[in-house]
Amino acid sequence: MSASIIVIHQAVLMFKEATLYSPVIKNEHGRVSVIFAKDHPGYQDRPYQEHRARIADLALRHKPDEPAPDIPYTEAEHETWRTVSAELSAKHRVHACREFIDASEQLDLRHDRLPQLSEVSARVQTLTGFTFGPAAGLVAQRDFYGSLADRRFQATQYIRHPSFPRFSPEPDMIHEVVGHGTHLSSNRWATLYELLGKTVRRLESDEAVSLVSRVFWFTIEYGLVIEDGRTKACGASLLSSCGEMDYFLGADIHPFDAAAMGRQGYLVEKYQPVLFRAESFNHFEDFLSEFLTSIDDDSELIAA
Repeated sequence: MSASIIVIHQAVLMFKEATLYSPVIKNEHGRVSVIFAKDHPGYQDRPYQEHRARIADLALRHKPDEPAPDIPYTEAEHETWRTVSAELSAKHRVHACREFIDASEQLDLRHDRLPQLSEVSARVQTLTGFTFGPAAGLVAQRDFYGSLADRRFQATQYIRHPSFPRFSPEPDMIHEVVGHGTHLSSNRWATLYELLGKTVRRLESDEAVSLVSRVFWFTIEYGLVIEDGRTKACGASLLSSCGEMDYFLGADIHPFDAAAMGRQGYLVEKYQPVLFRAESFNHFEDFLSEFLTSIDDDSELIAA
């Protein structure tokens, strides 16, 4: 079995979403490739595939004590950023919670071009002490969450295919920067991310970590809150997807409940049919803080 096949096999075992997240492989000669599923919009786009591979290679070569490498983004990628950024900004004014709006103003992303991850990292660091480091692709759960304890967020640097700009199952630069970058410009959110990282580092069982990951999905990624009697989007995935923000109010919405979140399945390849809502952003904070400080390897919630 070749080195590349071994890596693919391991990725499939570790992540059910492996093909959706386009696993990165390196063969025995050191050549980096990105594997695209047949239904990926970039499946037959060789220049896009090669560009993604070059970005992944830069991430794999990156040293932790250095800034994220600058990426030579194409004009088509800048245009995708401009188009999506403009639409997201308009939708945020209608659907985003106040904490996100305030953090977005602090981060002050430019709309005329795709920013470099190093630029965003430098700005976020001045605001909350969090930094961004480059990830070649999907990062193992314990590695990804654990790095949050050091106030470090591992982010991809590629951007979604231009033919499908309004939604991406993969965590691209739009998701990382608009979603998580904005979150991490808020001290309130940054505190939750750090607590999540510390929680995962102290947990030993994979089952407990999986439960934390599921709660993370339905709160940090897809959480909702009530403000002034209206349902507002709070999660990074919701707020970085134009398509999701057109859909989320039609989802089956439930109150925040860790046990229910642990039982609830989720989708990465399409809009979420089931979402959870906090009574306020204060409730969002309190719920997540209490869950993360109380969860342990023997928690009854794991078997709930």
